[in-house]
Amino acid sequence: MSVTTEFAATEGRTYSSAPLPGIRLGQNGLVALSWLVPVLLLIVWEGLARFGWIEPHLLPAPSKVALTAYKLTVSGTLLHDLAVSLLRAAVGFAIGGGIGFALGTLVGFSRIAEAFIDRSVQMVRAIPFLAVLPLVIVWLGVGEGQKIFLVALGVAFPIYVNTTLGIRQVDPKLVELGRVQGLSNWELIARIVLPGALPSILTGVRFSLATAWLALVVAETIGAQAGLGFLALDAREFLRTDVIVLTVIIYAMIGVAADSLARLLERRLLKWHPNYGAGR
Repeated sequence: MSVTTEFAATEGRTYSSAPLPGIRLGQNGLVALSWLVPVLLLIVWEGLARFGWIEPHLLPAPSKVALTAYKLTVSGTLLHDLAVSLLRAAVGFAIGGGIGFALGTLVGFSRIAEAFIDRSVQMVRAIPFLAVLPLVIVWLGVGEGQKIFLVALGVAFPIYVNTTLGIRQVDPKLVELGRVQGLSNWELIARIVLPGALPSILTGVRFSLATAWLALVVAETIGAQAGLGFLALDAREFLRTDVIVLTVIIYAMIGVAADSLARLLERRLLKWHPNYGAGR
């Protein structure tokens, strides 16, 4: 058990939050409640499309989109494009996340590194994807390297910022407690600083997961021969709004799945924290 864990176990009761009076929902009830609005929107959407309030060529009914998804899945087109996009996102996330975490850790621990690195990183972070896209195409062409580079670029900044912030916000009392117990500098980092910064780092991971798909959508609009972005652009040429809506829904579902995975990591890695754990 780390010093951070011990401190949280003894002092965490002062930070725990009680549920609102009169509200008693278990974990399953909260999950069901979170899906209530999306399901209602689908029902209303289906009804409006069925009764002719929405033109089918503008926004097809969910049932039509589901049928299109079935046909594309059976033909293998959807699964192939989905796999290509997921692979691009995963490779870009691994590269960008690793760079962002390394730079964030370095800047978080060293004011000299901050003076040397941070201003340049913030300047690059302020550049929109569309502004840098022509230059990336000149550098890397329109192949896989360009797409992975844009994903890595978008992912690195949220993790960098949140890693730096998390390290800087570690309670000095915990560090002092570790020094009193005779921990070395490396032990302080491993047992106090990084565990204390983990909530902020995982928040950066959640933001970067969303940014990864945003960057990928931009990347797949140029020169792609496969992927969800290519599928949507190809459907646009033939006015297949059902396919376009399907890709939008897939992006949304991937985002929900990625966020759920990040929340699962929070519950597993932050069991010692009073505001996380199985009941969160």
